[in-house]
Amino acid sequence: MRKGVLFSVTSLMILVLIQCGGKTDGQPPEDLTYQQEILAKVKPMFAAVPDLMPGSENDTEARIKLGEKLYFETALSNTGDMSCNTCHDIAKAGVDNKPTSEGTNGIPGPRNSPTVFNAGFHFVQFWDGRAADLNEQAGGPILNPAEMAIPASAAAVAKIKAIPEYETLFTDAFGENSIDFENITEAMAAFERTLVTHDRFDSFLNGDLKEITKAEVEGLDLFLGKACVTCHMGSMLGANMYQKNGLIKPYKDLTDEGRFEVTGLEQDKFMFKVPTLRNIDLTGPYFHDGAVESLEKTIIMMGDMQLMQTISDEEAGKIAAFLKTMNGKRFTQS
Repeated sequence: MRKGVLFSVTSLMILVLIQCGGKTDGQPPEDLTYQQEILAKVKPMFAAVPDLMPGSENDTEARIKLGEKLYFETALSNTGDMSCNTCHDIAKAGVDNKPTSEGTNGIPGPRNSPTVFNAGFHFVQFWDGRAADLNEQAGGPILNPAEMAIPASAAAVAKIKAIPEYETLFTDAFGENSIDFENITEAMAAFERTLVTHDRFDSFLNGDLKEITKAEVEGLDLFLGKACVTCHMGSMLGANMYQKNGLIKPYKDLTDEGRFEVTGLEQDKFMFKVPTLRNIDLTGPYFHDGAVESLEKTIIMMGDMQLMQTISDEEAGKIAAFLKTMNGKRFTQS
């Protein structure tokens, strides 16, 4: 009899715990109605970051290993002291947090270094879209006189051939006698295709309503209400179109004419690739010239220049709080 009573009491306690969401402190379950409403609203506009970048299905472990070594290889600069990681630092969310980066000549370049993380999801590479994909992008800085300043692709190949360990690495990745510039950039692209980040906003989009706070969801609601989603949409919240910088009001510095410098077309003046907002809190300073340190100030400026929207300091703070939910977990988890 006592066993039956004990069993019944235990079962009742378990049932109560289940019905109360496992809470034993007497607190009612959190009301997530608002979060659910906003999730339903944003589902058609955004997507979680995919696990794999386009092209990664052809990447082998040997190519990725080789590409990682090449990414950190200082021999690919004319002075032997600069690598891809110098300006696109893996430990700093793929940037160097400088307004613009210095080349081997010590002179800062004209544009801010974009993050390498998730770059393979972008519809084009560089601020002006002058490279179609990661393979083409990887070779650009090596040969750019203002960056790593190797005079020609043959010179880059010669420097790599002069390092004995690369012969085995290239053979494993591409076969015998395979050290050439095309394979250098292909291997680097293979490594870069592994640089995918996932974040709390991904989890929210996948249905975990508790992954971001109500205050952060309020920032997301403001992001929608201020029409930021006009350009910042999809899985990258950007990086899928060009837009004129200064659509409503001119940007303060008009010396950089953006995509026009690639195409020569009048309609491309001051057009730039819309930047991704993934990891945006970690990858300042902001704009193509890195002229603005503050994320909140950038939000206010964008509202004014691009959308004819007045955004208060308080509203900018709330939107920034939402944007911080897209800090990659690999950078925020110890």
